[in-house]
Amino acid sequence: MEQITSTEFKSDFLTEARVSLGLAVPLAVAQLAEFTIPVINSVMMGLLGTQNLAAGALGVVIFLTLASICIGILRAAGALAAEAFGANNLDRVSRINCQGLWLAVALSLPAMLLLWNCDSILPLLGQEQNNILLTKSYLHVLVWGLPAMLGFLYLKQIAAAINFPQFGMVIIVVSLLLNIPVNYVLMFGYLGFPALGLAGISWGTMLVYWVSFLASVMLIYFHPNSRDYKLFRYLNEFDGEIFGKIFQIGWPTGIQLAIEMGLFTITAMLMGKLGTSSLAAHEIALQASSIFSAISMAISYAVTARVGQMMGEKNPKGVMRATFVNLSLSALFAFVVATGFELFSQSIATLYLDINNPDNAVAITQAINFLKLVAVYQVFSSLKGVTVGALLGLQDTRVPMIINTLSFWGVGLGGGYLMGIILGWGGTGLWYGLILAPAISSLILVGRFYLRAKKFEGDLTGVSGQTPVSTLST
Repeated sequence: MEQITSTEFKSDFLTEARVSLGLAVPLAVAQLAEFTIPVINSVMMGLLGTQNLAAGALGVVIFLTLASICIGILRAAGALAAEAFGANNLDRVSRINCQGLWLAVALSLPAMLLLWNCDSILPLLGQEQNNILLTKSYLHVLVWGLPAMLGFLYLKQIAAAINFPQFGMVIIVVSLLLNIPVNYVLMFGYLGFPALGLAGISWGTMLVYWVSFLASVMLIYFHPNSRDYKLFRYLNEFDGEIFGKIFQIGWPTGIQLAIEMGLFTITAMLMGKLGTSSLAAHEIALQASSIFSAISMAISYAVTARVGQMMGEKNPKGVMRATFVNLSLSALFAFVVATGFELFSQSIATLYLDINNPDNAVAITQAINFLKLVAVYQVFSSLKGVTVGALLGLQDTRVPMIINTLSFWGVGLGGGYLMGIILGWGGTGLWYGLILAPAISSLILVGRFYLRAKKFEGDLTGVSGQTPVSTLST
């Protein structure tokens, strides 16, 4: 067996860390900017009054939920493109990219239909008629931006697969800066435009989505880092094999995202039953956590690209090294974030609530407690996200979907309900459930990754007589 010296290991580790950070940092900036757009939109909705804020926030949640599921499905194309790029099969990279774009269009259609008919669905959720009408006016404009949003976020993943993540960072930051003045002009009717109110925000955001998508197409087409790959050359051809493979690998990832969102939605409802203070404290904890979750997601995207590339190179040691490095980076980042939450929980809570108002005392106390629990949650959530990303790079998604379903809905929701509601531990018990979900999931998924990585190595060395990982049903 080939021996690897400590010097060689250190050199390989540092090289992988440099490459992975080169992917993760631009992706993290882009993720944070993407997260900031709906936050800024919500702040601007607040300028229009409480009812507009409530209706607009509901529209944002519905829109982003459907968009996130679609993006989860499309992540498979990034994994396949990374494998083809690692194998230096640039023709296949182009074919995968084009079929992924067609899948983005196909996924947009049913999602747009649901968004358009939101006024038929929202009454079933007990929403007031005035909220429904305002939400409808918001979504009936924003719906036309969904294909562009999916197209841009999809191309960002393809760019990461070919080691060109910077383009997404530049475009989304510019889009963020553009979104604010456009929204403001259309909301209040400046520069000769009519005052559209809440619909003005959706018009502004929809236009920014299309600008982002078209800019990304132009940049990929003309930029020296990507133009030679001719990523759009097969756009007029339909390849059923590649189209089907992207969907086959991708749909379990979309389901995983829906499962996680479902857990947090139900937990928020249970928090509401415990009282307004518990719900407010919970929302503060979630808002703070979601900012850093965007960075964890960027590391997950990076490890998918790196594992996919190593898979294409038929380099099992590279697969293990890329995953180990990104798990280490994720753990380091999570530890720093957890320490920050532990040390500054009171300061974070008082950013949202006035500490001098005695009516906020209970909510602030609960928020401080929840933020300390978020510190623990963030560690396990980061590890889970990176491991899922590594398994996606190996094109293994169905079993991880089952693992996450059982962990989140069985252990997380069931355990949280038992501790928070039945045993009477309140919001703390519900957060224990939220922590248990990624904790159990990450432990099992790490084992799953190890087995799949070893099988990949065995297939390459001829130890296993089974089908290679890249052609397995996932």
